[in-house]
Amino acid sequence: MDTPSLPRSGPPAAEAHASRAAAAWRDRLGLLLESTGEGVYGIDTEGLCTFINRAGARLLGYEPHEVLGRNMHDLAHHTHTDGRAYPEGECPIYNAFRAGEPCRIDSEVLWRRDGRPFAAEYSSYPILDGARVLGAVVTFVDITERRSQQTALQQAHDALEARVAERTQALTLALGQLRDLQAHIEHVREQERTRIAREIHDELGSLLVGLKMDVSWLEKRVLEQPALRCKCQDMRGLIDRAVGNVGRLITDLRPSILDHQGLWATLEWQLQDFIEASELACDWAIDIAPGLKAPEGPLATAVFRIFQELLSNVARHAHASQVQVRISATASDLTLRVKDNGRGAPPSAFERPDAWGVMGMRERAGHFGGWLHIDSQPGGGTQVILSMPLYQAGVHSRLPQERAA
Repeated sequence: MDTPSLPRSGPPAAEAHASRAAAAWRDRLGLLLESTGEGVYGIDTEGLCTFINRAGARLLGYEPHEVLGRNMHDLAHHTHTDGRAYPEGECPIYNAFRAGEPCRIDSEVLWRRDGRPFAAEYSSYPILDGARVLGAVVTFVDITERRSQQTALQQAHDALEARVAERTQALTLALGQLRDLQAHIEHVREQERTRIAREIHDELGSLLVGLKMDVSWLEKRVLEQPALRCKCQDMRGLIDRAVGNVGRLITDLRPSILDHQGLWATLEWQLQDFIEASELACDWAIDIAPGLKAPEGPLATAVFRIFQELLSNVARHAHASQVQVRISATASDLTLRVKDNGRGAPPSAFERPDAWGVMGMRERAGHFGGWLHIDSQPGGGTQVILSMPLYQAGVHSRLPQERAA
């Protein structure tokens, strides 16, 4: 008697378990899709909707069952923002399953059921089964509010930029006017110095010379009176000192050599005077392009005054034992370089609000399109470079190219 066979429970039980597990995952995936605020839908290789969550359908103005099976490009992505038709072959969403290329776009619109567009950000990723593409999953959100905020922010930024540009232009204009005013004041000051120097020379100089002649006349007539003769000699000595002081005062106000012999000779004269007065070891050279005419007028005065200030600073503040001076000029520009081995100073010392000397030199140079560069460190000496544009084509006599003291 045969024993009845028992039913096998292995494979059917495994299939049932797998089915329940798959159902559980589908439920969880469905809950996940429904819980997100983003729109999510899937499409097959024909571009037809295979699933869509409620948020996605609501954003498009549909119920989920109304979207299933429909071509999503024709439904919601058929037209550009400017109204031009959007060919399906150019759609980045479909490229996810056609070319296996994911995308993320935030510069386009999607269209609602009522024909109204909304700014959207969407991402499309291919669904793969091994090497085979089954379709794509697309997520999208309405970024109309974000775009409005960006537009408002951009408008605010543009308005701020316009205000900054307006203020900058106003400040630039004010700075230019201030620089022009400063240059005018300097020009008037130089004219006044020239006038005062001329009057001192013509009036006071003539009086002192006449007084000296009278004292000499008187001295000849008191030869037999030693006391009076000695007094006349003392008076003549005082007059000589006064004449010397008047000459120095006239030179300080406005050196006549600048008006009569030009800038090149004046710079050399000022340098020689500095060497004699300071008694510093000086290595200097003047290199002027052949036939280059010296600048005249306010530009020449500005260069001379800056050079005068540079040498004066070395004598008063540098505590140096050696100084090197280089002066060179071409048809395009003039360069003055003054370098000492003194105590130097930190760079901040030349940027202080009360560094009037440096500020004045920079303003003088800036008015004529030049610049002043200062390189200094404590204990390392100071080097100052002045560069001034010339742009001259005139012909004039030149100084020897290089000399050494």
